[in-house]
Amino acid sequence: MTAGRLVGEDVQVPTRGGQLTRYVDLDAAATSSASVRVVQAVQDLLPWYSSVHRGAGAKSRYTSARYEEAREGVLRLVGADPRSHVAVFTRNTTEALNALAFRLDLRPDDVVVTTAVEHHANLLPWRRHARLRVVDVDSRGTFTPEQVVTALDRSPAPRVLAVSGASNVTGWVPDLAAIATAARERGVFVVVDAAQLAPHRPIDMTALGVDALALSGHKMYAPFGSGALVVPRHVLRHGEPLLAGGGAVRAVSFGDVVWADAPDRDEAGSPNVLGAVALAAAADELRSDWPGLLAHERVLTEALDAELSTVPGLRRYGPSSGDRLPVAAFNLEGVPHGLLAARLSAEYGIGVRSGCFCAHPYMARLLDLTEKQVERFHQDARAGRRQLPGAVRASANRATSIRDVIALGEALRAIAATPEDGLRYRIDVHGDHVPPEVRDHVPAGA
Repeated sequence: MTAGRLVGEDVQVPTRGGQLTRYVDLDAAATSSASVRVVQAVQDLLPWYSSVHRGAGAKSRYTSARYEEAREGVLRLVGADPRSHVAVFTRNTTEALNALAFRLDLRPDDVVVTTAVEHHANLLPWRRHARLRVVDVDSRGTFTPEQVVTALDRSPAPRVLAVSGASNVTGWVPDLAAIATAARERGVFVVVDAAQLAPHRPIDMTALGVDALALSGHKMYAPFGSGALVVPRHVLRHGEPLLAGGGAVRAVSFGDVVWADAPDRDEAGSPNVLGAVALAAAADELRSDWPGLLAHERVLTEALDAELSTVPGLRRYGPSSGDRLPVAAFNLEGVPHGLLAARLSAEYGIGVRSGCFCAHPYMARLLDLTEKQVERFHQDARAGRRQLPGAVRASANRATSIRDVIALGEALRAIAATPEDGLRYRIDVHGDHVPPEVRDHVPAGA
């Protein structure tokens, strides 16, 4: 694989006993490290950084040009037609989906078809504005295009289909082409949450028949606080934006407002220019080496499957075949998920995530929780009790090596063989498992 380097690849972290260990980052599905190329693009802009639009100075004109070029880079990444679609810059996928749900002018009786796989970002905004019709999952945590068709054909007819391009929990990639085709044939507006898909797979919205798509820079090596909503221009042609303020208008009086055209209407306030430029740089870098990245991730997925299959007492969630990202969710028998994540970090320098991954309904199904258990889950949350059900997630990306995956397998086998070592961990005020002899690491000068 020929993709560029990431910042912080050689960071050393303290492990139990005081020794420093190379950090193994297996938390890429939460946030990726910054690409060196992305950081360079930001540094190149900084001497010219200024306020975009309406400025007569050379710096403002240059910054404005780079900002608008960044839109084109996002459109190229996802295969959108600039004649029909526009990229609106947001903070992240969550903001993009909230903005879209608001702008589609949904009514309380309108139906949005979505699935049990979704991240909260692709559930809660739709539930706020309309009724959800949920496509459920089987014991593997997957659904079929036929199940989606059944939901689309139920009455009343839905207005929107909102679906994830890839699961942030299991890495499963649904058949978007078949799903989108079925929805478009029925006149249903197709929305894809591409937060996980965009860093791992080439996307062609036009070929797929996807109407709108949301993504986040911090998932794709551009952690500068920017995301994007790619949406048909006609959706933004009329109506008020989610956020109102300067830059979104042509004229304002105390009694009237004339809104600007898209995309300005939906980007009120001073924009995150550095984030947009970073996002576009990441998009260009991804587009430069899809074959190498895809080949590398196939090897990583196979290695994860092989290593996890050798860990005694490990239960893995999600499909074990088909199209998947290098992501794995699992539990180890007799070890709370928070403790397992803490031991991987404190003893082996391996960073993973534990919990429900902002996908509570999906996790409830994967964990096979009963309705009574889910109700207790909610009661515990309301009471502030932090020991909630969940799992551990290991997630890889282009910077992950086979050595990293092997290190995970070795660490899990060692933890499975030494359950008594977990008894020395305490639970702190935040509900985290902490070994007494390890303090939080604060970099020098911080």
